[in-house]
Amino acid sequence: MFDYTVETKKSMDEAVESLEANLMEQKFGVLWNFDLKDKLHEKGLEFEKEFKILEVCNPKEAQRVLNENTLAGYFLPCKMVVYTEDGTTKIGMPKPTSLIQMVEDDNIQAIAKDIEERLIGCIDQTV
Repeated sequence: MFDYTVETKKSMDEAVESLEANLMEQKFGVLWNFDLKDKLHEKGLEFEKEFKILEVCNPKEAQRVLNENTLAGYFLPCKMVVYTEDGTTKIGMPKPTSLIQMVEDDNIQAIAKDIEERLIGCIDQTV
């Protein structure tokens, strides 16, 4: 499966705030919190779903991955999304192990699995 997505009873803002705190505990910083709905409205486009894209990074892990294979940098930083659908807040991400398969490098597959498990832990704690 390409993604890991869960539902939460938290509001958008509560989910984002909680996710950021849980990521920080795992040494992942949020480099950018991009509000897609606001950006589309700013460009005169209609979009009613709340949809935030968080770009997250752990510098040590990024260095580790890039030292193994520069092509892995194409998938950095990791993306996580928080959005509403049919009145429900959802949190998800593309799985690093799914993305990294395209590089065909067993060494970084193991690193991606470790990062994925930690990021899934952050999502699960947020719910």
